Amino acid sequence: MISIRQRKGIQTTEVSEDYTAQEENVKLEDKLPSSCTNRRLWKILSFTIGGTVALCIGLLTSVYLATLHENDLWFSNIKEVEREISFRTECGLYYSYYKQMLQAPTLMQGFRGLIYDNKTESMRTINLLQRMNIYQEVFLSILYRVLPIQRYIEPVYFYIYTLFGLQAIYVTALYITSWLLSGTWLSGLLAAFWYVTNRIDTTRVEFTIPLRENWALPFFAIQIAAITYFLRPNLQPLSQRLTLLAIFISTFLFSLTWQFNQFMMLMQALVLFILDSLDMLPAMKVTWLYSIQLTGLLLVCILQFFNSMILGSLLISFNLSVLIARKLQKNMKTGNFLNRLGKLLLHLFFVLCLTLFLNNIIKKILNLKSDEHIFKFLKAKFGFGATRDFDANLYLCEEAFGLLPFNTFERLSDTLLFYAYIFVLSITVIAALAVAFRNLSDSTNQQSMCKMGKYTIGLKPETAYNLIHTILFGFLALSTMRMKYLWTSHMCVFASFGLCSPEIWELLLKLIHLYNPKRICIMRYSVPILILLYLCCKFWPGMMDELSELREFYDPDTVELMNWIKPVKKGKYWYREGNRIGGCVSDQRQQWK
Repeated sequence: MISIRQRKGIQTTEVSEDYTAQEENVKLEDKLPSSCTNRRLWKILSFTIGGTVALCIGLLTSVYLATLHENDLWFSNIKEVEREISFRTECGLYYSYYKQMLQAPTLMQGFRGLIYDNKTESMRTINLLQRMNIYQEVFLSILYRVLPIQRYIEPVYFYIYTLFGLQAIYVTALYITSWLLSGTWLSGLLAAFWYVTNRIDTTRVEFTIPLRENWALPFFAIQIAAITYFLRPNLQPLSQRLTLLAIFISTFLFSLTWQFNQFMMLMQALVLFILDSLDMLPAMKVTWLYSIQLTGLLLVCILQFFNSMILGSLLISFNLSVLIARKLQKNMKTGNFLNRLGKLLLHLFFVLCLTLFLNNIIKKILNLKSDEHIFKFLKAKFGFGATRDFDANLYLCEEAFGLLPFNTFERLSDTLLFYAYIFVLSITVIAALAVAFRNLSDSTNQQSMCKMGKYTIGLKPETAYNLIHTILFGFLALSTMRMKYLWTSHMCVFASFGLCSPEIWELLLKLIHLYNPKRICIMRYSVPILILLYLCCKFWPGMMDELSELREFYDPDTVELMNWIKPVKKGKYWYREGNRIGGCVSDQRQQWK
């Protein structure tokens, strides 16, 4: 039986609700373009301000260091010979090659004088371009001769201003690295402030200008910044290629300008090896970085007339061993935790043995013994036996190659850098251990980027790289004081990144059960600003007093000695001028053969 009933009003209500929801969606879609536009404008504004601050802080640091150098020596008022004497120890040796290239009648004669040098070592003719990293002096001398600047700037000023200009690049690269890690340029500003206020422990460029590290470290900082950006996921192909080019150029220039390049890059290779073994970095990107290291070092080897010490370096043997081992052990990243751990230990043992084997084979083929003193030095330094090698004992006597003094940490703590560094390091190490354990515990293959991103969400690849980097270079600085400048500058970057990182504060607030998005925003901006205010209030007066303190270079005995041995040409003979030495006067002229 058919019956008719009254319609329910629910349908009309549902229709009206659906219609209302549709209207709201339409309104939301209308609002989205404007919000996206506002966000894009805000990013452009932030990038512009941050970039301008980066350039300004870099230039100000360069001017600050140059002013300290001028005030300490009165460099603009002293004689040319006094300026050259102020380049102490090996600094003066490096500058002399720059001067030699400028004084040569032609560039080709200057090159020939460096390739067939019989002045540096007694009774021997050596190739300076092969034995020493002096291509920067060669390049600078060519620039000075080619550019129309001889009337406006003296050669010595062109030399030192180039190095102070590199310091501007150095600080800017540190600023950018911290900005890339944290996502805010406030982090970069804090890193730059810490670099300046800890100047005693972050740089010594103002009194050892020509040292190789002052040429190399700016390029090393650029390389770290480029690697940090390269390890970001989902890069556009063009961005990735340009970043690889930046990594290659900076790696090549770093290797060309410092004699310790192979050891520093070996530390970097160890960083990549550790993170790749623990599935914290994409395998393809790690392969690219290994290849760039090999290519850059081999190119330097060619420019240094096939320097055998480079060919026999541990870096080349290690990188080749890692690449070979990865091809042979393709299923290393499968299985449960114990299987993965066993395969990882086997992989480590295989790479170590293959590295030593390849290194010994290369050294035997090349009959290489030039770097034996380094290993003898390390053996004696860490108590594995005494050595009678002269070069090794010379390094052991040098204070710069001793352990890092404890008062270094007191100075770093005075600026709050050390406390902030330990705070950030502790949190990131905990996160890294958790991620590593989770990666090793997974039985599935984690080669895909999607899965990789999922498991490193607590620790981004670029953060993981900088974490292991700062740990390894920290151990290097603790063991060898001269290498502290590699660590302390990166310490500024890492500490400032952590204080401005939302991920670090999120992890900390979750651990203490106080997580709130607003609290994260407050902490990541308020803490750095308070530290910046503290640094300004405490160190600004001292920096102004330092800039107002005027001193003068004074070493009359050495100046007289240098004038006395200065050769003077009379006709076809060279003579040595007699001068007052130690209260005695010599009026004789001695003929030089």
